[in-house]
Amino acid sequence: MVWLEVKKFIVVLLGALLNALALNLFLIPANIYASGFTGAAQLVSSVLADYTPIHISTGVLLLLFNIPVAILGWMKVGKSFTLYSFLSVAATTVFLGFIPVYALSEDILLNSVFGGVILAVGVGFTLKWGASTGGLDIIAMILSRMKDKPVGTYFFAINVVIIGTAGLLYGWEKALYTLVALYASTRVIDAIHTRHEKLTAMIITKKGEELKKAIHAKLVRGITTVPAKGAFTNEEKEMMIIVITRYELFDLERIIKEVDPNAFTNIVQTTGIFGFFRKD
Repeated sequence: MVWLEVKKFIVVLLGALLNALALNLFLIPANIYASGFTGAAQLVSSVLADYTPIHISTGVLLLLFNIPVAILGWMKVGKSFTLYSFLSVAATTVFLGFIPVYALSEDILLNSVFGGVILAVGVGFTLKWGASTGGLDIIAMILSRMKDKPVGTYFFAINVVIIGTAGLLYGWEKALYTLVALYASTRVIDAIHTRHEKLTAMIITKKGEELKKAIHAKLVRGITTVPAKGAFTNEEKEMMIIVITRYELFDLERIIKEVDPNAFTNIVQTTGIFGFFRKD
């Protein structure tokens, strides 16, 4: 368990480093904006520097934006998830302070694509290990529980504001290249993790009772069990069906690996639910 937390800590730090590299070497020099709170911090930093005598770095603004969100997440989402998410934000702020803002390329398209991809790799692996890069992830998670709407609705709304403001202030060409970076980020995150809010796991196992106890000890989710038999081996097994949020996928994977490493698990997107689904 300690080694697992150490690995998670290392992954979160590496994700933060990749985020900072993408911002300071590709996106910020080209005035291209990331999604969510990171993009909002970039935009506010640019506006303050260009239109006021005040200068606050992207990293500091990102940290300030996330402090109230972290407090809210601590109360509403979960302590472990929020703690690692805030660690990711704090580490990103530190790395942004150490890594100089330097354009590796003058080609805005290369900056859009490589900045978006590198940022997405950091975000994707952070999500895969049961944390997030903070900000909008936590807000969207809380709002989606209250309204039972996909988190994509909230990501889209804030990104429209970022792109629209960037277009009005700095020209629509920059806004369009921001869309390129956002598209590249989304595709890579989807490949590494998933953007789907709810997922259905179908687990084929010979250790049904042990697995049920382990899952219920960690996750407050209902489980439906169905008798199953291997077509080739004729072994009696059990199929467990459980609907989870994407933020619980990391915990479920760890539980299955610990209890029954030989279990076969199929994870599919859940487009809708009728009936009770615990939201808090």
